[in-house]
Amino acid sequence: MSDIRRPAVAGMFYPEDANELQTMLRGFLGPLDTDGEAPKAIIAPHAGYIYSGPIAAPAYRVLAKARTVIRRIVLLGPSHRVAFEGLALSSARYFATPLGNVPVDQTAYDAIKDLPHVHILDAAHAMEHSLEVHIPFLQFILDEFQLVPIVVGEAAPEIVSAVLERLWNGPQTRFVVSSDLSHYHDYPSAKRLDEATSHAIETLQFEDIGYHQACGRNPVSGLLKLARAHGMQARTLDQRNSGDTAGPRDQVVGYGAYAFSEAADEI
Repeated sequence: MSDIRRPAVAGMFYPEDANELQTMLRGFLGPLDTDGEAPKAIIAPHAGYIYSGPIAAPAYRVLAKARTVIRRIVLLGPSHRVAFEGLALSSARYFATPLGNVPVDQTAYDAIKDLPHVHILDAAHAMEHSLEVHIPFLQFILDEFQLVPIVVGEAAPEIVSAVLERLWNGPQTRFVVSSDLSHYHDYPSAKRLDEATSHAIETLQFEDIGYHQACGRNPVSGLLKLARAHGMQARTLDQRNSGDTAGPRDQVVGYGAYAFSEAADEI
C-alpha cells in the first residue's frame, strides 16, 4: 500500500463529491452542540449512507461535544473481504476521503504492535468499507485529529480489549466501533433480534452476541469487555433498520447507535 490509503467506496456508499458529501452529512447531523460531556466510545453502523446515515448521526452528534478535546480516534471494524486471525494495521500514513487526508497515529501503532495478534495487513484495509464510511463523519464533526484504523478479523474479546486498554490515553482519545446488526431478516424478525442485541450491548453482555446478530461482533465484544472492566455505562441512541430508512421490509439490515460513558459522565 502507498503512503495514502485511497477511498474504496466513495461514489457508492457515500458521495465522492466533497460538497455533496458535506451537504449530506449536514443533513444527517444538523446543528452540532459542543456543550456537555462526550462519550468515551461509540458504536455506529457502516452501510451506505442512505440506509444507515440517519442512525449513525446520533452517535456522532454526542461525540462532537468533545470536538476541541479529541486528538485521536481509535477506529475498529470487521473484515468483510479478507479472512485472517487477529487485528490488522495499515502501512499507510494517511487515510483519504473526499474531505481530505487524515494522518495515521504512528505513535499509537508503536504502542500496540508488540501485542500478540496485532500485525500489518494492508490487504485487509484496501477495499474494506467498515472503517472508511466513518471517516467523513469524523472529519465533519472534529477539529484536527489522528486516526488509529484497525480491521478486526477472528479475535477473542480479550484480544481486542487488550488493544483498547493499551490505547485508553485519557480524554483526547475516543473509540469508534463499526458494526451493523442483523442481516436479511423480515422486518418484524429483525426488530426482535436487534432489540435483543441492543439489550446485550446496554448491559455489556458480549457473551450474548452472536455473529448472526452483528457483523462487527468481534470489535463490539472487545469494546464491551473493556467497558465492563472500566465500569462504563452504555446507552442506545437509535436502533432501526433499512426498512425504516431507504429499503424494502422483506429483507432488512439492522443498525444501532450506542454511546459508552465513564461512570461519572453524562451521555
